[in-house]
Amino acid sequence: MRLKKARSSRVYLSLVIPAYKAEKVIVDTLLQAKKVLDELVCSYEVICVVDGRVDKTFENASRIAKKYPKKIKVVGYLTNLGKGHATRYGMARAKGDIVGYIDEGFDINPRGISLLLEHLKWYDADIMIGSKRHPASKVVYSWERRVLSFGYQLLARVLFGLKIKDTQVGLKFFKREVLEKVLPRLLVKEYAFDIEILSVSYYLGFKKIYEGPVEISLQFGSSTVVRKGFIRTVSRTLKDTFAVFYRLKILRYYDDKNRNNWITPDYLTLDKK
Repeated sequence: MRLKKARSSRVYLSLVIPAYKAEKVIVDTLLQAKKVLDELVCSYEVICVVDGRVDKTFENASRIAKKYPKKIKVVGYLTNLGKGHATRYGMARAKGDIVGYIDEGFDINPRGISLLLEHLKWYDADIMIGSKRHPASKVVYSWERRVLSFGYQLLARVLFGLKIKDTQVGLKFFKREVLEKVLPRLLVKEYAFDIEILSVSYYLGFKKIYEGPVEISLQFGSSTVVRKGFIRTVSRTLKDTFAVFYRLKILRYYDDKNRNNWITPDYLTLDKK
């Protein structure tokens, strides 16, 4: 699988924004992203992926994209398939040397984008992730989410051995070579996508995964997690997480020798040339 490649010697950044039922916030989300990225010393593209035509998210995002066609793209599909699917869908269309994603609605302050990119360059990281537990992070979120987050990170550490304190913040950046190797192997469509992409990357030898500070305000009742059903989301996330462990540690599904068994969606092969 080969992602699209920008024809330039400059560093090129692709930022994927998966969006679901975001008609009220998507315009501000895209404009804020553009404002932050305009301040960076690099070329960039924003790829908004509308995860299901269930409201006016696609129309509202497309209106902004028409004003900035060289900076903002809007893609999507009719049926809601999950945040993980939407993120992967956008990454497959990315041209960047560095490819990242951030949640729509910006519970996360988009100013953290430039900070994480500076850390990625400084550490020469394979993957740079935002972390609520970084000592410089500014975090406001409910006790329910704190308990869930702590419990899930403990589970992820036991199952996958990842030496990071927070896998779930929706702000991450990857070097292109990481995604070219990892993306075709992934299966998770919803909320265990983060742990799958991180654990498989680590397993394949991309050990330089570092955490950076974020400024984040999470309202328990306003997130996509709650919008799609809290109990259902938590149970599905746990189920998918254990499925990742089973494929990684027992079946060895992600190994090169099992390449013929990978279930790679057609959209991940569209850009081969």
